[in-house]
Amino acid sequence: MIRHVVSWTLTDQARSDRTGTLDEMRRRLEPLVGLVPGLRNLWVGADLGVAQSNWDVVLISEHDSAEALQDYQDHPAHLEAVAYVKTVVTERACVDVEV
Repeated sequence: MIRHVVSWTLTDQARSDRTGTLDEMRRRLEPLVGLVPGLRNLWVGADLGVAQSNWDVVLISEHDSAEALQDYQDHPAHLEAVAYVKTVVTERACVDVEV
């Protein structure tokens, strides 16, 4: 199984409506479970806001295999969600690990 972890920094505008932005990210990303083959689960959460140096939002998903992760990356529904995410973030960091 592959765990895919993505962290984002929000734009200032998206940060001003943090709750709305997070809700929209969840609305677009979490339904991919059950739609994208090999995607076991996906969760989107916001940082608590305690430390200024932390990222704003994290996505954690689990995939059956590296191939399933690639299929998720290329899936049209995921690409549609990514198009939105790119409008509300300024930075992205990602790590994929085998668990």
